[in-house]
Amino acid sequence: MTEPAKKVAQQTEERLENLANTVRAKFEKVTEGSFRDRIIEGRFADQVDHGVDQGRAEAQRKQD
Repeated sequence: MTEPAKKVAQQTEERLENLANTVRAKFEKVTEGSFRDRIIEGRFADQVDHGVDQGRAEAQRKQD
C-alpha cells in the first residue's frame, strides 16, 4: 500500500470507530429503561388522555 492509501485507510478507520461509538451511545440512551419500567415508575401517571373522553361526548351528542 502506498502512503496516501494508508492515510486514507487510517482516516476511514477512525471515522468508523467514531461512528460506532456514537451509535453505541445512542443505543444505550434509547434502551436505558424499557417502556414497562417507565410505567412502573409512574412516569405516565399524571398524563390524562382527554381524546377518548371527548370522542365519547361527541358520539353521545350526535346520537341525541
